[in-house]
Amino acid sequence: MCGRYAATKDPATLMREFDAADGTQGQAPTENYNVAPTKNIVSVVERHPRDPEGNVVEDEPAVRALRVMRWGLVPFWAKDPAIGNRMINTRAETATEKPAFRKALSRRRCLIPADGWFEWRVADGAASGGKKAPKEPFFMTMRDGSSLAFAGIWETWRDPKGEPGAPPLVTCSIITTDAVGQLTEIHDRMPLVMPRERWRAWLDPDRTDAAELLEPPGLDLVDSLELRPVSTKVNNVRNNGPELLERVQPEAADLDDGALFDLPNPR
Repeated sequence: MCGRYAATKDPATLMREFDAADGTQGQAPTENYNVAPTKNIVSVVERHPRDPEGNVVEDEPAVRALRVMRWGLVPFWAKDPAIGNRMINTRAETATEKPAFRKALSRRRCLIPADGWFEWRVADGAASGGKKAPKEPFFMTMRDGSSLAFAGIWETWRDPKGEPGAPPLVTCSIITTDAVGQLTEIHDRMPLVMPRERWRAWLDPDRTDAAELLEPPGLDLVDSLELRPVSTKVNNVRNNGPELLERVQPEAADLDDGALFDLPNPR
């Protein structure tokens, strides 16, 4: 986790939910019921204003804004942006130690709005005929319809061989942690979902020590989630529509392995 999620709300709705300005510059992706790694997504950042030369304007408060990023972190020192295909997730347990994540965790944290995320549980019963046991997809979402906020980190990368003045590639990674409460029935990992009371501290650009914010969410938040069995059509990244979020009986789903296992391993 996290290898697939849904994000269907437009910037205007997210601006209200996250009390943020629209910094997407008209590039926000359209509603996506099956967000996969390497796709452009909307995130929430909080940064101090800068002057035309790029210097931080002293004594100006930080501004919270929506921003478009590509899912899959490319560290600033990377030689090839393809490394981002393998860095869609960051484990909370090692984020403060690994060079690829340490600086971003200290200085570039974001929230990633989502309707919910998908996870696959190994079906009950033993596999037969030499085949692996089938996996049942579930959609984890808030019962009241409000957005989830995944903790994330982000980076900017400039191609050393690119044209002078070309815009940088802005990428991000979703932080994951041990599953808690009812989520352990589905999988042993989960995205680090930030409760609203932690948003300000997580986004604070002046806070460089975020270690204590990496704790898994409390059971009150987890108990607010619906663990909804959904169709195995979500396995295929080419499928993308509201029917992917509809509740089904697990045994009623038609298996559609599709491209699920062609993606980078998000575990």
